[in-house]
Order: sequence, then C-alpha cells, then structure tokens
Amino acid sequence: MEVKIGVTDSSRELVINSAQTPDEVEELVATALEPGAGNGGLLSLTDQKGRRFLVQTAKIAYVEIGIADSRRVGFGIGSDAASGASSA
Repeated sequence: MEVKIGVTDSSRELVINSAQTPDEVEELVATALEPGAGNGGLLSLTDQKGRRFLVQTAKIAYVEIGIADSRRVGFGIGSDAASGASSA
C-alpha cells in the first residue's frame, strides 16, 4: 500500500510502500499527531523492505493513505488482448 506524506517547506512528498493496512497506518498517524502522545513528535513508518522512516509531526502537511494492494500472482492479460490473439 502506498502512503504519501507532504512535508512543509519541501516541494517533494515522501512516498512509502508499506505492508501495513490502511487502518494501521491511519492509527499510527492519528496517534503521532495527538498532543502529548509521548512519541517525541515523530511519526514512524516502516516500508515493505524494513526501512524505517521518521518524520517530525510538526512538519507534516498531509498524509495520503492509498488502498491496500491486492496480491497478484503471474501475468495478467486483458480480455481484449486475449480475444484478439485467439481470433488471429
């Protein structure tokens, strides 16, 4: 699942591919943004490769939480391509 974090004073956004569910990420963000959360003012997220990202909560402009990835196996062929190949 893709998570995009807009950071103030930066024209680029931080994009993280997380293995967590959208609900888990939302809970982490909401908890980090609560005043007096005891997290040192940091949002901590881990990507699919195990890398940890720490963002100062005071610098977070927005967080966009994507939909959960569906696990795909193999190669997908569109129905148009498959029907065109079989009629040729």
